[in-house]
Amino acid sequence: MPTTDTSRAKALILNYQTELERAGREHRDEDGFAEVIAGFAHEDLHWYGVHPFGERHGSHAVARAFWAPLCGSFERLQRRQDIFFAGRNASDDALWVVSMGHLMGLFDRPFLGIPPTGRVAMLRYAEFCHVTEDRIARASLFVDLIGLMQQSGLSPLPAATGQHFVYPGPRTHDGLQLADADPVESAATLSLIDRMVDDLSALNLSGEDRCPPEYLARTWHDDMLWYGPAGIGATYTIERYQAQHQYPFRTGLTDKVFNGHICRCAEGNYGGFFGWPNLTNRAAGGFLGLPASDKAADMRVVDIYRRDGDKLAENWVLIDLPHWLLQQGVNVLERSRELTQASFE
Repeated sequence: MPTTDTSRAKALILNYQTELERAGREHRDEDGFAEVIAGFAHEDLHWYGVHPFGERHGSHAVARAFWAPLCGSFERLQRRQDIFFAGRNASDDALWVVSMGHLMGLFDRPFLGIPPTGRVAMLRYAEFCHVTEDRIARASLFVDLIGLMQQSGLSPLPAATGQHFVYPGPRTHDGLQLADADPVESAATLSLIDRMVDDLSALNLSGEDRCPPEYLARTWHDDMLWYGPAGIGATYTIERYQAQHQYPFRTGLTDKVFNGHICRCAEGNYGGFFGWPNLTNRAAGGFLGLPASDKAADMRVVDIYRRDGDKLAENWVLIDLPHWLLQQGVNVLERSRELTQASFE
């Protein structure tokens, strides 16, 4: 079977993941992780990390911000990958490799002020890597820190509309696209995602916040599964999705502006995107149980989709909620530190 740019890029990222996991088991420090990253990335690597990690440049900065602290808190860290695919970005044809699942380990020491459990913990993640000249040029890493807080017994947000739990991978158990997929299927998935995004953009322009279920049924199966970030939670079926997320989200946020995506790609029946930021909006009151705010806030979002036939069947979503909340004066990490201190007083 001929080697393609896509298959080489996938092999690069799989090797990168293996070496990072090995470095974690060997308790390497910042220099050790930086050495691993530098072996796979361009010298001027641009890395997008959710709050509080921030945008970083170069292998040492990424190791210092995320990997060394994480593996200093988690023993025997594993990457439990549920979805893996690669595709060309819709806007500039850049090749990206996408990975999604959980980082699992023994949570033995504090992480970002989140108290350890001494037990297994699952940190949900989604990672996008732009590969050029057989090296990683750009990468984004979204992790669900509020989900980790909840596993430590903290409830930093007052209300969730859905149900949060350790989310499964695809119902069809075929999310690891290790071989190159049929380009016809990939194009069909990307076209469907584009139509769904266009429908949402049209809602933003119309100001319609309570569209009928038939509107979503244009691109979604009736028994859709939507796995939202901790603080929002998961929903099942169009009817419950609208009641438990879409309506609270759309009525609780105003002045919504779509800012586009850095990457939007697909392979086979899987596709997804991330933006930096995707959206700008303002809290009208009620969303996540929080009061109204006069401040416009940027929202960074990852969406990963599984297509079944001509409709979307499953959607895994991560939102950098700590960053969105911080722009409105709510420091959720500091709130967790305060809750932790109060529990020991």
